[in-house]
Amino acid sequence: MPNFFSAFQYSRLAIGLVWDTSRLLTFVMVLSTFMAGILPAAIASVGGLFVDAVASSLQQTGSDSIEAKENALFYVFVELGLVILMTGAQRLNAICQSILRVLLGNKINVLILEKALTLELAHFEDADYYDKLVRARREASSRPLALVIKTFDLMRNIIALLTIGVFLFQFSVWAAFLLVGAGIPAFLAETKFSGEAFRNHRRRSAERRMQIYLEMVLTREDGAKEVKLLQLGKLFLQRYIDIFRNIYKEDRNLVLRRGIWGYLLGLVASGAFYFAYGWVGFATIAGAITIGQMTMYIAQFRLGQNSVTNSLTAISGMYEDNLYLSNLTEYLGHKIPEKTGGKSYGPDPDDGIRFENVSFSYEGSDTAALNDVSMHIRQGESLAIVGENGSGKTTLIKLLARLYQPSQGKIYLEGLDLDEWDVETLRKKIGVIFQDFARYQLVVGENIGIGDVDEIDQEARVEQAAIQGMADSFIKDLPNSYFTQLGTWFKDGKELSGGQWQKIALSRAFMRNKADILILDEPTAAIDARAEAEIFSHFRGLTSKKTSIIISHRFSTVRMADQIIVLENGKICERGSHAELIENDGQYSVLFNLQALGYR
Repeated sequence: MPNFFSAFQYSRLAIGLVWDTSRLLTFVMVLSTFMAGILPAAIASVGGLFVDAVASSLQQTGSDSIEAKENALFYVFVELGLVILMTGAQRLNAICQSILRVLLGNKINVLILEKALTLELAHFEDADYYDKLVRARREASSRPLALVIKTFDLMRNIIALLTIGVFLFQFSVWAAFLLVGAGIPAFLAETKFSGEAFRNHRRRSAERRMQIYLEMVLTREDGAKEVKLLQLGKLFLQRYIDIFRNIYKEDRNLVLRRGIWGYLLGLVASGAFYFAYGWVGFATIAGAITIGQMTMYIAQFRLGQNSVTNSLTAISGMYEDNLYLSNLTEYLGHKIPEKTGGKSYGPDPDDGIRFENVSFSYEGSDTAALNDVSMHIRQGESLAIVGENGSGKTTLIKLLARLYQPSQGKIYLEGLDLDEWDVETLRKKIGVIFQDFARYQLVVGENIGIGDVDEIDQEARVEQAAIQGMADSFIKDLPNSYFTQLGTWFKDGKELSGGQWQKIALSRAFMRNKADILILDEPTAAIDARAEAEIFSHFRGLTSKKTSIIISHRFSTVRMADQIIVLENGKICERGSHAELIENDGQYSVLFNLQALGYR
C-alpha cells in the first residue's frame, strides 16, 4: 500500500509549473476554490434557518406571523445570493482550468522538446530511454494541471469539512467521526487500483510504441508501396489487433475489479449516511432539535459525506497523477553529461583533422564499429573513404561531428581535442549530408535553406546553393518554384523522385558555405552518372580551399581525392592515392576492378 504522503510528492512541482504558466489564473483558481469550499455549508445552514422560519410562521398569528414570513423571505434571498456566488465561483474556476489546460499543455510539451534538444544521438537509439520519452509525452502534459486541480479540490473539500464540522459538532462529535471514517475503505481500494493501473501503463510502453509504429507503416505514404506489393497489410493489422487484445484483457479485468470493489465499499458510505439520517430524525422526534435543524444537519451530513468521498477520491487521483508525473520528472531530470568545451578555434588551423587510436562500440554490441583508427587529414585536403557496408564509414563521420563519443582514443581538429571545442561552434564548421538525409515537409527554399539557418531567408543564397547542387533545373519547373510545398503531408505538396530529393540534400550541403569541412556520405546514390560527374566537378571547385570527406561506392568519384582510406571491419586496411592503391593490388584494387567490370 503506498504511503499516504506520496500523494503530495510532486504537488509542489505541479503547482510551480501552473504558477509559472499564469500567476493571475492560478490566484483566481485559489480564490474561487476557497469560495466554493465555504459556500455549500453556508447555503445548507441558511436552508435550515428558512425551514425554521416557515415552521414558525405557521405557528404564529398577527404581527408575529408577518415578521416570521419576512424572515423566511429574507433567508430565501440570502440563500439565492449565496447560490449565485457559489455558481459564479465554480464557473470562474472552470474557465481558469480550461485556459490553464491549454497553456500548461504547451509549456510541458516545450519543456520535453527542449530536453530532447540536449540529448545525444545515442539516447534516441536506446530503447529504454526512448520509452522514457514516450511515457513523458503520453500524459505528462495534462497530469500537472490535473494534480493541481485535485489539490485545489482537496483544499475546497477540507475547507468545506471544517465548515461543516462546526455545525456537526453542535449535534454530536461521533457524527463527525462517522462522516470521516465511512469513506476510508473506498479510498484504500481506489489507491490500490490506481497504482496497479499506472504500473500496467508503464510496463506497456514498448507495446504501445509498436502499435504506433504499425499504425504509421499502414497509413504513411513512405510505407504504402511495400505494404501493398508485399501484402503486409493483414499481417501488420493482425499484430496491431493482438497487442490491443492483450492490453484490453488486462484493462477490462482491472476495470471490473475496480468497479465491483468501488460499489461494495460505496455501500458502506451509504449505510453510514442513512444511519446518521435516522439518528437526526429520531433526535428531532425526541425534541432535541428543531425541524429546521434536522433539515440543516441532514444537508450538512450529505455535503460532508460528499466532501469526504471527494477528498479521498482527490487524494487517490493525486497519487495516480504523481505516478505519471514521475515519468516527466524522470525524463526531464535525466542528467546529460556536459560534453561541450569552450574553445572556438584551435592552436594550429593548418593541422586539419587527426584520429589517434580511435575505437568505438555501439551500446549493447560486442563488436567494435571502429577499432584503433589513426589518420591525418590536412587542412584543404580531400579524403575519400571506401569499404563495404558495415565497415564503419558513417560511424567515423558521426564521431567527427561529435554525435558520438569515442570509446577509446582522441580526435583533434586544428590541434585541439574535440572535447575541448564548443559543440555549437564545432558543428558550424562542419557541413554533413548523410545517405539517410531528412526529407522535410517544407517549401523548397526552406528545405535547402536549413543548411544554414542564419541565411534561410536569403533567396539569392538559396538559389545559388540549388545551382551548385544541380537542383535549380527541376525546381524552376515546380508550380511555385522555390515556394512549392514538398512532401504529401500538407495541401498542394509535391513529391519528388529519389534523385531529386538527393539534389535538394546536396544543395543543402552547398548552402553551408561557411563550413571549413564538407562531408558527403553516399551523396549520389540515386543520381545518374552524368549528374554525378557534374556535381563532383562543382564540389571540387567549391572545396579547393576546404577540407572535404567523401564516402562513396563509386570509384569514379573517390579516385579524385588526395587521399583514400579503405575500411574493413572497423579498421583501416589500406591508405594512399588512387594510383598507389591500384598498384598495391589490395582490397581497393579488387573492389575497383569489380566495379569496372560491371561497366564493360
